[in-house]
Amino acid sequence: MSSVKVQTSAAEFVLDARPVRWRIGLVLLATDHTTERDFARICPREEVGVYSSRIAYENPTTPENLFRMKPRLTEGAALILPGEALDALCYSCTAASVLMGDEAVEAALREAKPGVPVVTPSAAARTALGQLGAKRISILTPYLAETSAMFEAYFSSHGFDIVNLVCLGLEDDRDMVRIKPADIVAASRDAVADEADAMFISCTALRAAQVAREIEGAIGRPVVTSNQASIWLSLRRAGFNEPVSGFGRLLSLSAPD
Repeated sequence: MSSVKVQTSAAEFVLDARPVRWRIGLVLLATDHTTERDFARICPREEVGVYSSRIAYENPTTPENLFRMKPRLTEGAALILPGEALDALCYSCTAASVLMGDEAVEAALREAKPGVPVVTPSAAARTALGQLGAKRISILTPYLAETSAMFEAYFSSHGFDIVNLVCLGLEDDRDMVRIKPADIVAASRDAVADEADAMFISCTALRAAQVAREIEGAIGRPVVTSNQASIWLSLRRAGFNEPVSGFGRLLSLSAPD
């Protein structure tokens, strides 16, 4: 055994109220490769802390498998900084949010974190499109056709005119993440309709946020991606209102109350 006596320091110190000014919670799929990296890429690191929890998810990306996550949402959110407040809380799955409904996702997360503003990629996307002044939209998804079909009903129910909807036909989100960003740009250029005001690119697995600005240059109109919109609205709901450059027009805008 050591013979060194452990001493308690007499140094004085004051505890910060928080180690970082803004705190955003993030509930992820167990298979997610992309969302944390996008939040780290876009959020100002010295001012915004992002704290993650993962929940079980089984491929393929069918409505049945997506819906199975619903009972897991509350438990996943409860694991993020237990007993401490968050400024915003995001669930990172677009298709599941569309399927379950934004309100149901919000209720499940608030059961664990009462009073915290909740962000879903689907609600963030429609909020973003509204702020960009878009009414007629082209939609690109990586999903199977049956999963993609939900998006026309969702956005139409919120007042958007769906000009066209293109899917890439993949069933596994671990394949979706492997699509090269340059190929996402090319697919966006091919998918956008001439009469569309903007394009929405769905799926938090896609590496689309990092090339959002490049896509806008390629298609000549605003683009909203799942992660880009989620990060934008999470920052704004948390109280961070500064513009962030490099990731498309959206990150320069404020959000509605």
